[in-house]
Amino acid sequence: MYKNNKALASIILVVFIDLLGFSLILPLLPYLARTFQANDVQIGLLVAIYAAAQLIGAPILGRLSDRIGRCPILLISIAGNALGFLLLGLANSLEMIFFSRLLAGLTAANISVAQAYVSDVTDRQNRARGLGLIGAAFGLGFIIGPAAGGVLSQFGYSLPAFMAAGLSVMNFFLVSFWLPESLTPEQRAASPLHQRSPLSLPALIEALRRPLTGPLLHTRFFFGLAFSLLQTIFSLYALSRFNLGAQSTGYILAYVGILSVVTQGVLVGRLTARFSETRLILSATVLMAVGLLGWGLAPSVSVLLVALIPTAISGGLLNTVINSALSKTVPPEQVGGILGLSTSLEAFTRVIAPSLGGVLLDVVGKRYGVMAGTAAPGVLASGILTWLSFYIYRYIYRPQIRAQQTAMESIGAPADPDC
Repeated sequence: MYKNNKALASIILVVFIDLLGFSLILPLLPYLARTFQANDVQIGLLVAIYAAAQLIGAPILGRLSDRIGRCPILLISIAGNALGFLLLGLANSLEMIFFSRLLAGLTAANISVAQAYVSDVTDRQNRARGLGLIGAAFGLGFIIGPAAGGVLSQFGYSLPAFMAAGLSVMNFFLVSFWLPESLTPEQRAASPLHQRSPLSLPALIEALRRPLTGPLLHTRFFFGLAFSLLQTIFSLYALSRFNLGAQSTGYILAYVGILSVVTQGVLVGRLTARFSETRLILSATVLMAVGLLGWGLAPSVSVLLVALIPTAISGGLLNTVINSALSKTVPPEQVGGILGLSTSLEAFTRVIAPSLGGVLLDVVGKRYGVMAGTAAPGVLASGILTWLSFYIYRYIYRPQIRAQQTAMESIGAPADPDC
C-alpha cells in the first residue's frame, strides 16, 4: 500500500510540471542551434554537455538527498533549471546555449530524487506502481510540452525557454510550501552516508560488484545507451530523414508521450502484479530491440509511428522496473544514492549517444546516402539490445529463477512459473 497518498500525489504533480518545462524546449534545441550555424556534430555535443554535467551532479545530489532530505535537493535542482532556461531564452550565441545546458545539467537530479521520494512513501510491493505513476507524470509532460513548444516556436525559440523558466519558478514555490519532506530527521541521522563522501569511485565499484545490483546497473547503462540514441538524436533524425519541422516533431514526441503515460500509469501496475520484475526486464528488452530496428528502417512517417509503439511501451517498462528493482537491492537509507548512480549512468549514455548518433548521421550519410545515415543509429541500438537480452537472461533472469526454485524446493512447494 502507499504510506502517504498526499505526498505521492504532490511529488507526481512536481514531476509533471518539471517535465512540462523541460519538454517545451527539448525538441527545439537543434533548430535553435541551427540559427547560430551549428553543424550536426555540434548539435550532438549540445545534448551531450547536459548529460555530461548530469553525470557529475546526479549521484552527488542523490547521495545528499539521503543525508539532508529530498526537498532541499529538489529546490536546488529546480532553481538550476529555472536559471538554465532563462539563460537559454536570452542566448545570443552558441556558446551561451552550451553554458545554459551545462548549468541545467549540473543541477539535474530532480527525477532521481523524486524516485527516491516515491520509494520513501511506498512499500516494496507497490513501489513499481508508484514509480510508474512518476513515469506517467513524466510522459504526460512530454505529451503537452513538445506540442506546446512547437506551437510557441512560431513566435521565436526564446518564448518556449522563458515559459519553461516560469514553470520552474512555479515548481520552486510548490516544493517550498506544499511538498512534505519524506525523510524524518531520525532517518537522515541514521544514514551511514554521514560518515563518507557523497560520491566516490569505491562506492561505484562496490555497487557494480553486488550480485544483483551490478547486473541491473549494467542493464541500465546499455539500455540507456540504446534508448538515448533514439531520444537525443530524434529531432535531427526527423529533420534529415523526413524533413520534419519543429512543430511536426513535437507532435510525434507528444504521441510517444501518450504511449508512455498509458504504459507507466496503467500497464506497469498490472504487469508487476502478475509477473516478476526480472521477467518484465527481459521481455521489454527483447521488445525494444525489435522496435528500435523498426525505427531505424522506417521508410515513412506512418511506419515510424507504428515502430514507436513497442519502443515506447518497452521503454516505459524498463525505466520504471529497473529502478524499482534497484531500490530493493539496497537499504532504505541508500535509495537516493543508488538511484542517483542509476541516473548518472543514464546521463553517461546521453554523453555518448548524441555524439555517436551525430557522427553516424554525418559519416554514414555522406558515404551511403541520407537513408543509410538515418538508419544507422536504430540498427546499432537494436544490436546493443539484442546482446543485452542474452546478458539479462544469464546474469539476472536465470539466477533469480534458480534462487526461487531453491527456495521453493526447501519448503516443498512448486516454483512460480511467472517468475
